[in-house]
This record gives sequence, C-alpha cells and structure tokens, in this order.
Amino acid sequence: MADPDALPSAPPAASGIIARYAAYLPLTPDTPRITLGEGSTPLVRAESLERLTGAASVHLKLESCNPTGSFKDRGMVLAVAKAIEDGHQAVLCASTGNTSASAAAYAARMGLKVYVLVPRGSIAQGKLAQAIAHGARILAVKGSFDDALTLAREITDRHPIALVNSVNPHRIQGQKTGAFEIVDALGDAPDLHCMPVGNAGNITAYWMGYRDYQAEERLTRPPRMFGFQAAGAAPLVSGQIVEHPETIATAIRIGKPASWAGAVAARDQSGGDIQAVSDDQILHAYRHLAREEGVFCEPASAACVAGLLQLPQRGVDLSGARIVCIITGSGLKDPDIALSAEADIVDVPVDLAAVEAALD
Repeated sequence: MADPDALPSAPPAASGIIARYAAYLPLTPDTPRITLGEGSTPLVRAESLERLTGAASVHLKLESCNPTGSFKDRGMVLAVAKAIEDGHQAVLCASTGNTSASAAAYAARMGLKVYVLVPRGSIAQGKLAQAIAHGARILAVKGSFDDALTLAREITDRHPIALVNSVNPHRIQGQKTGAFEIVDALGDAPDLHCMPVGNAGNITAYWMGYRDYQAEERLTRPPRMFGFQAAGAAPLVSGQIVEHPETIATAIRIGKPASWAGAVAARDQSGGDIQAVSDDQILHAYRHLAREEGVFCEPASAACVAGLLQLPQRGVDLSGARIVCIITGSGLKDPDIALSAEADIVDVPVDLAAVEAALD
C-alpha cells in the first residue's frame, strides 16, 4: 500500500490512452492509433478537503486537463477510432455540451463529418463554442437531453452514421483508463472514489477499470464508488425517471441515464452509494475548489466534492481514508457561473496613488 502522505509520481509523457493502455482496450490491427494527447491527467492533493473531512488523503483527478477540457476525450478517441475502423465517415451525438465538444474535435482531427443534437437553451456557451469552432453541424432540439438522445439513436439506426454517446461501448472502454491512471499513480486503488453522475457512463467506466486491474492483481481491492447527482436531476437516487430535470450543473441535467444499470452495479458491487446534492451545495464546493485549491471546474464537477463534504454528516466515517474525486470538466466550459458571482473589481484611473489606495 502506498504511503498516503506521499505525492503521486508524475505520469509519463502523454501519448494518448490507445497507445498507453492498448493491452486493455478492444483494438485490432485495423484500429487507427489516433490521439490528441488525451489521458495522463494530473492527480492533485487537496489538503483543505482533508482538513474538512478528516480523510488521510484527498486527491483531485483533473480530467479538465484533457484536450477539449473534459473527461469525454478518453472515450471519444476510442469511439472515433472504431468508427473509422468500421468504415463510417460521419459521427453523431446528443449532448449537454462536453460530448459535443469532444466529438467535434476528434472528428475534425480525422476528417469526419460530425452532427450534434443539443437541448435548446440548455447548453453552456463555452461548450457550444467548441463544437462550433470544430465545424460541427448543430441541431438545437426543442426538448431535453433525453429527447435528443432518443432522436440520435433513431437517426443512427436509420443511417450509416456512428453514434458516439456513452451508449457506445467503446466510450466506456476508453473512459475506464482513468481508473488505471489513478492506481498507477497512487500504487493502489483509493478507499473511496467520488464522482458526479449524469448519464452515468463515467461511473460505469471507472468501475470497469478498477475491476480490470483487480483481475490482474494490480490493486489490493477496488474502492467504494460514491456517485453524486444534482437534487433536481437525481433519477438514480429516487429510482424514477425525472421528466423535467433542473439544475445549475448543466452537464448532469439528465433525467434518464443511459448507463443506469452500470451505475447501479458499480454502487452495489463496490458497497458505495449514489446520493443527491443541492445546487447551493454544488456552488459552495465550486467556489471552495477555486478559492482554496486553485482548481477552476465546471459546476457538475463540483458535485462530487459537494457530496464528499456531506458524507461525514451522513454517517460515513472518512478518518484514515484515501479518497479520489474526479474533476470532470474545466470551469471555462461554463464561465457564466463564475461571472454571475459578485466580483472584486475596482475601477481606477491611470494614477499610482489611486492604484495604491485601491490595493489597500
């Protein structure tokens, strides 16, 4: 077992998850070995969260450092590679934002057409800007993400276009590599693994990754998996589909998770839990990460830290625990949340004395 006080070793130079973890992925000689440098993301110690929870160590896995700023790149690189292997010349996804940005980037890299269905008015501008910049054809659906995903499934059933949402098993296979990196860096699995849950593909993928490493005896035991949904979009907590999900965390504003069964399996098999956190708790964690840890994440990412902070109050003893939280996306994805807060901005003239006075 690794010393919890020791900083994890730096990962090797980014070569992409297909090259780094080829032995664990469904590759053939015909699978293109493509990359934008995804994976090998930092694992950063969060000492303020250790003080607040009593944990032995808390690390933040900064998936926001992937090429398009979110964890989606891990699965998308494999999904696009396999789409090319299967002869597709176009890909399509439904998205609340991050998937569209990632699909558009990898499609552009490989010269594929890309089509995106987004819920009209429910996508953060930073994410929409990425998809536009990469040349995606964007259709704004007058409905929810779940409506968009239903349409995406129907379209790809009728036309020779590859669906690259997390219902595509190659997405899950790619995303599981995040679990490999955590174990490789820490020397073992953490005791608790905390992450936000929307469409539930990521919690499904990480559990698969830990189980793959366990099968090869590369970890002592897999972690307890704790997923956190926004209270206004928490179907896995209530056990019922949410027809009209609402939350400030747009990336997890999903009422009918495509990987529902995988998330439940991860929770039950690991002895973990899936809980709900309020928007106020999410925003508190969002500000804490930015101001105490120097980590600027999108609100959905902060949901897992909001949930972690609630665990001691819910009777979970974290003393001595080694914990990893997944920071799924960059704060630049949704800058309006930060800009809507009261900013400490002072207008000053071009005058030294005035500037000194304003600096207090």
